Amino acid sequence: MSRLNSIYRSELPHRAVSVYIYLSDRANKDGECWPAIPTMSKDLKLSQSTIRRALHDLRKEGLLTTEQRYRKTGGKSSLLYKLNG
Repeated sequence: MSRLNSIYRSELPHRAVSVYIYLSDRANKDGECWPAIPTMSKDLKLSQSTIRRALHDLRKEGLLTTEQRYRKTGGKSSLLYKLNG
């Protein structure tokens, strides 16, 4: 629960809180996960653009960092999300 304390006290919009809780639920012990934006959109019943805005909100507040992952062939894969809160 300690990971969520900072998000509950924040002034973030509800979209960012929802996405943070979603990522937290799927994160490993190191606070990392890699769900695709379309998957998050479907699961949370939010548009993909809303998910992207929420991710931007979380990065801006320092609660989330992202890292682009690549396939062995060099093509882009899903983002790696690291929760900082």
